[in-house]
Amino acid sequence: MPVITSRDHPLIKQLIKLEGSSQYRKRAGLTLLDGVHLIQIYCSVLGTPKNLVVGQSYFEDIENKGFLNRLFGNTRPKITIVSNALLRGISPVKTPTGILALIAIPELKKESDHGKEIFSVLLEAIQDPGNLGSILRSAAAANVRDVYLSKQCADAWSPKTLRASMGAHFFLRIHENCDLQKVAQEFSGTVIATSIQATKTLFEISLAGPTAFVFGNEGAGLSKEMIQAANENISIPMPGKTESLNAAAAAAICFFEKVRQDRASLEFSSIGTK
Repeated sequence: MPVITSRDHPLIKQLIKLEGSSQYRKRAGLTLLDGVHLIQIYCSVLGTPKNLVVGQSYFEDIENKGFLNRLFGNTRPKITIVSNALLRGISPVKTPTGILALIAIPELKKESDHGKEIFSVLLEAIQDPGNLGSILRSAAAANVRDVYLSKQCADAWSPKTLRASMGAHFFLRIHENCDLQKVAQEFSGTVIATSIQATKTLFEISLAGPTAFVFGNEGAGLSKEMIQAANENISIPMPGKTESLNAAAAAAICFFEKVRQDRASLEFSSIGTK
């Protein structure tokens, strides 16, 4: 198979644009996955990607060829081989894995039970792709279904966010450019805003029933409008000397307190029926 070595190749130009431009990704409806793990998860959920771009060394490795055969079988996608130096130049991460997948950004399907979400997350102006990806990863692990992003949030489908989420995107319904106040108003359960100024703590409230957590910008926190739109305002108690938590860490604590309370409720109910 021929090996691409020039950045002037049309596909390479496209990949560079997809890596660097959120607007281009949205117009094209495409993005990039870096690494075997992300590609495997994508294939298990959504099928074969449009194109695989692999470094020359990666493709020549016998074990890697065997992996591609096992992963795709007879439905192997188009494979483009590029020089190792070129792959390092176009990869969205500092340490390329040797394999990229060009994928279509999944369309958000409309469902009949809109407005009846059980566990949702609202994110206001989360600007760091790593933070956003980590929040999505924790959300998927906690069985969150819908994630709503304000217009000021980082691009959910950037390669850096995808890398940080470790495949969580493909198990969530991600809504971008949302009016979060409207989402909060229409949510059928309890909307809970997180703020270090809140007097009530996470561990003092019931998280039974449909719940939506709201998290704000890494530096400024939530806007006054979003705090007012919530049914509850809570903080996370910190007995140590740290003033605040990273947004992703705070989100994970909240998600899994919801998981803990739901499990405790189920266990109590099962005892009562025996």
